[in-house]
Amino acid sequence: MKKPVSNQTHVYDTLVVGAGISGIAAAYRLKKSGILNFRVIEQASEVGGTWRQNTYPGCGCDVPSALYSYSFAPSYEWSHVFAKQPEILNYLKNVTDGLQLRWFIDFDTALETAKFDEASNQWVIVTNHKTYHAKTVIFATGPITEPSLPKIEGLESFKGAHFHSARWDHSVDLSGKRVAVVGTGASAIQFVPEIQPKVASLTVFQRTAPWVLPKPDLPITDKAKGFLESNPSVQASGRRLVSEVLRAINVGLRRPALIKPFELAAKAAIKLQVAPKLRAKVTPNFTLGCKRILFSNEWYPAIQCNNAELIDCGLTQIKGNTLIASDGTHTQADVIIWGTGFNVSHPPIGSKVLDTDNLRLSDRWKDSSPEAYLGAAVTKVPNAFLMLGPNVLVYDSFVGLAEAQLEYIVSAIHTIKRDRIQRLEIKPAVVEAHNIKVQGALGTTVFNAGGCASYYLDAHGKNFAAWPWSLSQLKSDLKQVDLKHYDCVYEHIDDHQPKRGAKPKTKEAKAELEAVS
Repeated sequence: MKKPVSNQTHVYDTLVVGAGISGIAAAYRLKKSGILNFRVIEQASEVGGTWRQNTYPGCGCDVPSALYSYSFAPSYEWSHVFAKQPEILNYLKNVTDGLQLRWFIDFDTALETAKFDEASNQWVIVTNHKTYHAKTVIFATGPITEPSLPKIEGLESFKGAHFHSARWDHSVDLSGKRVAVVGTGASAIQFVPEIQPKVASLTVFQRTAPWVLPKPDLPITDKAKGFLESNPSVQASGRRLVSEVLRAINVGLRRPALIKPFELAAKAAIKLQVAPKLRAKVTPNFTLGCKRILFSNEWYPAIQCNNAELIDCGLTQIKGNTLIASDGTHTQADVIIWGTGFNVSHPPIGSKVLDTDNLRLSDRWKDSSPEAYLGAAVTKVPNAFLMLGPNVLVYDSFVGLAEAQLEYIVSAIHTIKRDRIQRLEIKPAVVEAHNIKVQGALGTTVFNAGGCASYYLDAHGKNFAAWPWSLSQLKSDLKQVDLKHYDCVYEHIDDHQPKRGAKPKTKEAKAELEAVS
């Protein structure tokens, strides 16, 4: 006899969107906390996020490997103090498999729309394959996913290959080619020294000179790896040491006067490495730390080679294979590589998520910066949380930030289950007050007062990305959800009485229940 087929839609406790660093950490935390009724959807066929997408030559991390790993999954296999992309990706795959998380992931499943259904108090998540229903959603898609491509007049007339560094075209052989690189951000700093020896000529278009400091990178021998594996406390101590160094950097970023001695040292390093004719071009005109601090030992040597030229202004026009800079300089190129970073001012996930007014977040944020409470909770988006959302970035490992936010998010999901909350929605007044405080504190930081136009600032000069206080403060604020910051709707049998066993556990929750009953 055949088992009858149920027509009832399965409702997950949580759906996680994205299987990069944040999504993998979310899956682990949910599983560890006993929440097993969840799925992760990933648009690609493998985990890894940005470390799967970015395969350009020289791609690696600018945070020491000791800290660029999960606290719950230390690795003793890093080949260098600063890990390279292939081994970071391999690490993320190994963590996924080793902690048995792969079973929870639906690969090749791309989010199309996510909308909260008011009638059922559930999220309806439409993908290219199927529709999911979930009580809560974690959007773990990250801020550096969508490449930013400039609009250059005449690009359609270019006869050669052109591609963004985050979508590196490995089928294009650069040997003996005239190559133009547009941008001098974190990616270009890494791939330019790798391609310079093989190209016929290299032209780099630089709108703003970045601060590039020496990179204290060393290989880690097999003997050292073995020692670390046998003595995990040593690696833990190294992790704490790196954290303290980054903490000190963050103190300087919040108090620009403290950063001046380091800026003088950085200028001295430029004098030691760069010939006089090029120094003015590569010396930044803003305070150290205003833009992302970059680390490389090969950047300055590469751009001083005989086949390299640095044009210190932007590319404005293309005529066939002729590239024209804003100062009128003409150069010939067979290949253009866009090292122009990512669209971080508006999280790409915003185009897929509809709020309770049926507006896409991208439309809501079109004329203003995105705002959230602790980078996680967005108004009119109930029962949902962002990972690495607005105004939580500090100079630290994204891994550590993701783990800190998950403390908050998972505590919220547990509270929803425990108190039988149907709808948890951040209060607009809480978000407004929080962001007024954040923006006020950012005014004196190097990000706002350092004299640069970084990707942290939107078109109106508002800082939508940085956290103005210490990482310790952020972690403390993210320790546990506080229901007084939320409007709550509890599960009811009728219009007045909560279900048996659904009695709120806190005074704040009781007050909220009385308000909605």
